[in-house]
Amino acid sequence: MRRAAYHDDACVTSETKAAALPSALGELATAQSGVVSRAQLRALGVQRWNVRDQVRARRWRLVGRRVVVLHRGPLTSEQSLWVAALHAGPRATLAARTALAVAGLTGWDEESVHVLVPRGVAVPPMKGAIVHECRRPLGSRDAVGAPRRTSVERSAIDAGRWSGDPRAACGLLAAVVQQRLSTADRLRRELLAAGRIRHRRLLLTVLGDIEGGAHALSEIDFVVLCRRAGLPPPGQQVVRTDRSGRRRYLDARWQLPDGRTITVEIDGALHLAVLTYWDDMYRGNELVISGEHVLRYPSLAVRLDPIRVVEQLRRALAPGVGPATCHGKRAP
Repeated sequence: MRRAAYHDDACVTSETKAAALPSALGELATAQSGVVSRAQLRALGVQRWNVRDQVRARRWRLVGRRVVVLHRGPLTSEQSLWVAALHAGPRATLAARTALAVAGLTGWDEESVHVLVPRGVAVPPMKGAIVHECRRPLGSRDAVGAPRRTSVERSAIDAGRWSGDPRAACGLLAAVVQQRLSTADRLRRELLAAGRIRHRRLLLTVLGDIEGGAHALSEIDFVVLCRRAGLPPPGQQVVRTDRSGRRRYLDARWQLPDGRTITVEIDGALHLAVLTYWDDMYRGNELVISGEHVLRYPSLAVRLDPIRVVEQLRRALAPGVGPATCHGKRAP
């Protein structure tokens, strides 16, 4: 019987290697993108000298002390995930930003692979992998073409609490909801289940803002600024239908007792894209034509010049302020 021996191009057959490599190895290699652990090889009956011969023949290569790659070419992104997970042991699971990337999150990629293991599991250091220990059950789930990973909610909360930057932790939660990978309610339940963790109070506050509609970090900053200044909370991501019938979302909006409507638009980094910026200007023009009062601020003004922003908002929301006072004001 002929059996497959993996190398960098394809499965080749060899009479001399048929007795050494079991057919089950091909199935395992296919399932794990051509990456296996030494423990898995031993379980299949592949001996140390088999591995040595394949490495010397330049069909396989070793990665660290625990992982064997069944080819000699560069690692794909999926193979890098398998290498990190298998290196951390059979109880390991992808976590944090790594697991979120597998789940489909974009814009938050990180070079290092985050892996979670139970408390007390010893894992040798490995370049490119960050291993975290946890007392809580991992609650992992299978991912197609990748190792097990923690749920989206667990991954987002873990990424937030492991982050040294609280703003990045808040932005990550906003991105998860904005990209429709989870909801603020599910994230809150996971956060509460995690107990007393880093940034807990801030993350709970941000999830409340996200639930209210502030899906961009700049909008979250704006709502927090209004709360601290004692201003009435605005409506967030209010849906408005323009003349062409398209649904538009407004960042913040106040419907005042005197009948005026004050709308605030926050310009973030995406507005550097010309077509997006033009679209926002057209949207602002439609609001002006319909009689609304529009204030626009760059996100940096909300973060770095909050005193001036609040001063303008106070005047805009004051009773009796007409279009000549507040219409079209901008922060420099």
